[in-house]
Amino acid sequence: MKKLLVVSLLVALLALGAESFRVPRQAAEEDQGTLTKITDQIKTWYQGTVDTASDYLDNIKGLKLEEKAKNLYDDTTTVVTTYAGIVQDQIYHIFYSQH
Repeated sequence: MKKLLVVSLLVALLALGAESFRVPRQAAEEDQGTLTKITDQIKTWYQGTVDTASDYLDNIKGLKLEEKAKNLYDDTTTVVTTYAGIVQDQIYHIFYSQH
């Protein structure tokens, strides 16, 4: 559960930045400065992180957790309703038994 929370938070943070992060393509230069190399490396790491988070999000969507949770809720509601009716009948017969 903690992993899911961390991944969700990471995906949310990266998704907000991913939409506004557009880098124009530049022709490769032979003489790149240190700052350009560092910036390019950071952009590469960032893009890798966004891709990994997107893959995790796709995997989570592939598990169909919402559908499973809905089915579990429906099944639980049916069972609880059935047993509540049985208990109600038992209580009724305890108080209003005809001997």
